[in-house]
Amino acid sequence: MPCSDDPKFLLLLFLLSLLLILHSPSANCDYLLNYQWNNCPTTDANYTTNSTFQAKLNLLLSSLSSAAIPTGFANDTEGQPPYQVYGLALCRGDVSPAECTSCLNTSTKEIIKRCPNGMSSAIWYEGCLLRYSDQNFFSTADTSFNYELVGGLASDPELFKKLLGQMMDNLITTAANVSTEMFATGVAKYTNSSTLYGLVQCTRDLPHDECYRCLQDFVGIIPECCNGRSGARVYGFSCYLRYELFPFFNPSRATAWLPPTDAPVSPSPDSEPKSSPTTKAASGGNAGSAIKIVVVIAITIAVVVLLLSAICIYLRRKKLARKPSYDEAEKETRSAESLIFDLETLRTVTNNFSDANKLGQGGFGPVYKGILSDEQEVAVKRLSVSSRQGLKELRNEVDLVAKLQHRNLVRLLGYCLEEQEKLLVYEYLPNGSLDKFLFDPTRQKRLEWGVRCRIIKGIGRGLLYLHEDSRLRIVHRDLKASNILLDGDMNPKISDFGLAKHFVMDETHESNCTAAGTCGYRAPEYVKRGHLSTKLDVFSYGVLVLEIVTGRRNSGFEGSGRAIDLPSYVWERWNKGKAPQVIDQSLVDRCKLQEVLRCIHIGLLCVQADPEKRPNMASVVLMLGTNSVTLPTPSVPSFWVESGTISKSDALTGVSSECSLNSGGW
Repeated sequence: MPCSDDPKFLLLLFLLSLLLILHSPSANCDYLLNYQWNNCPTTDANYTTNSTFQAKLNLLLSSLSSAAIPTGFANDTEGQPPYQVYGLALCRGDVSPAECTSCLNTSTKEIIKRCPNGMSSAIWYEGCLLRYSDQNFFSTADTSFNYELVGGLASDPELFKKLLGQMMDNLITTAANVSTEMFATGVAKYTNSSTLYGLVQCTRDLPHDECYRCLQDFVGIIPECCNGRSGARVYGFSCYLRYELFPFFNPSRATAWLPPTDAPVSPSPDSEPKSSPTTKAASGGNAGSAIKIVVVIAITIAVVVLLLSAICIYLRRKKLARKPSYDEAEKETRSAESLIFDLETLRTVTNNFSDANKLGQGGFGPVYKGILSDEQEVAVKRLSVSSRQGLKELRNEVDLVAKLQHRNLVRLLGYCLEEQEKLLVYEYLPNGSLDKFLFDPTRQKRLEWGVRCRIIKGIGRGLLYLHEDSRLRIVHRDLKASNILLDGDMNPKISDFGLAKHFVMDETHESNCTAAGTCGYRAPEYVKRGHLSTKLDVFSYGVLVLEIVTGRRNSGFEGSGRAIDLPSYVWERWNKGKAPQVIDQSLVDRCKLQEVLRCIHIGLLCVQADPEKRPNMASVVLMLGTNSVTLPTPSVPSFWVESGTISKSDALTGVSSECSLNSGGW
C-alpha cells in the first residue's frame, strides 16, 4: 500500500483496523466452533440402531453437555455392562459458559453424524472436546491418537525452539501441578515485532502425574512434527497443546513479556516491564470482559497503524528512495543459508563416501550414513544425476522442499552444491526401507498386522500432505516400498519427494523405463501418455498397500493363471470371494481379518485403470480411518506391461513385465 499524508487516508486506515478487530477471534466466538478432527475407531464393533446402548448413549451425551457448562468439564457413565457407556466433555479453559454451551451442543450433534453407530468416538472443536466409549477410559492418560496442524517456518528456528521449550516447561508444570483446571496459558516476547502465545490443557479426570506425562509426550512430538515451525496444535484424548505467533486465546488469561535470551529487545511504550526472567502462566476464571479486550486490542492496532502511516509520510516528504541491496532471489538464497552444508564436512562424516558408510543405491544416486559433530546421525544422498535447472533455481527449490514438515515425511536437513557435487542431507532412519522388511522372510516377522496397518495409514497421511496440505502440492511420482523409510518405532516416512520434478533419474537403475518412476508402480495413463496427476501417486499407493498385505512384490511378480501382476492377482481372488487367500501367510491367524480385507478393498480401488474412478488421498485416509464409510466396488485393475495397457484377452497369454527391480531407499 503506498504511503500518503492525506488525513482521509489515515482515517480510513483507522476504521479498517477497527473493522478487522471486530471480526477477529478475540471479538467473535464463532471460531470456537471450528471443527478440528474426529476419531471413529475401525476396530470396534458398532451398536445397533434403537438398541439399549444407543439409548444410554443419548442420555449420557445430553447430561454431559449440561453438567460441563458451569465448570467446563464433566465425566459420567450411563447403564450397566454390557450396555454401559463412559463419557467426557471438556471446554477450553478460557471460554465462557455460553461459548462452552454452544460448542458442546454442536459436538453432541456432530459426533453422531460423523461416527454413526460407533461404540467409541471422540470429536474435537476449537473450543471443546467430546468423547465416549463402551470401555472405561477415565483417570489414565491416553496419547495414542493425536493430530498436528503446523504454521510456517519461524524466522529464527533455533531461538524459537529455545523460547518454546522454556514456555512449554513452565506451562506443563503449571497445568499439572498448580492449576485446579489443569489449564495454563502463557505469552512470551519472541522478537521486537512478534510474540509467542502458548496453551496447554488436560482432562480433569487425570491425576497430576498423568497430566504431566500426557503433556510431556505431546511436547516430545513437536521436534518430529513441527520442528522450527511458528505454530502447532497437538490434539489427544487426554490432553492438548497449542502455540502460535498470534493471540488465539483470551489475552486476559496470561500477561508476560519475555525477551529472547540471545537477542535483547528494546523496551517499547506499549510493553509491560520485564521484571521476571520466566514466562508467566495463568489459569482458572475469566478475568476481565470481552469488551475491554476488544477495546484494548483495537486501540493498540490503531496506534500501530497511525505510527506506520506517520513513518510513510516522513519517508515520502524526505523522498527517501534507495535501491534494494539485493533482489528477491538473493533474499531466498540467504534464507536457505542455514540449510547449507560444507562439502569437506560431508566428506569427513561419510569417510569420503566410502562403501563402508553406504546405506543403499537409489534411482537418484547412492546414500551414505554420516555422524555430524553434534553426534546427529544423517543420511547423505549423493545425486549421480543431472539437474534440469541452474544452481540458483535448484537451491531455491531445495530450500522449499526442506520447509515441508510432516511426521510421515523424511526430513531434509540441508544440501551442498560444490565442485560439481549435488548432495542432499536427510535425517537418518535406523530401520532403513520398508522393502528390506517386507520381502525378507526373516525380518518380515517384525511386521505384524498392527505395524503394517500403521504403515499403510501413515503413508496415506504423508501423501495427503504432499497433495493437498503442503505449500508445493507435490506429486511424488516414484512411491514404492524402497522409498518408505522406517524410524526406530517402525513408523513410516516417505522419502525422495520433490525430486522427480527437478532431476533426471539415473537410467542405469531403470532398465527399459523411460518415464519417471519405478516399473510396476506407475499408472497406465502415465506410462502411455505421460499424463501426470495426483492419481499417479494414488495408483502407486494402491500397489504398495497390496504388497504390504500380501508380502509379495509387484515388480517381477510371478502369478498363476490370468494374473500377470499383483493387482490383477489380488482382484481375481477378491472377485471370486477368495480374498483371504492372498494375505501374507505370516499374518494368518494373527490379524483382524475385516481390517485386512478393508485394506485390500481400498488398495484395489486405488489401482483401477480409470484414474477418475480412483479415490483421492483425502478419501483414502477417511476410508482407512472409519468403518462408517461404505466402499464402492472396485473395477478390473489395469492389465499392462511396459509398452502400455493390454486387454484382458492379451493377459491370458501370460505376458509379464520386463522391468527390472529398482532398489531405491537406503
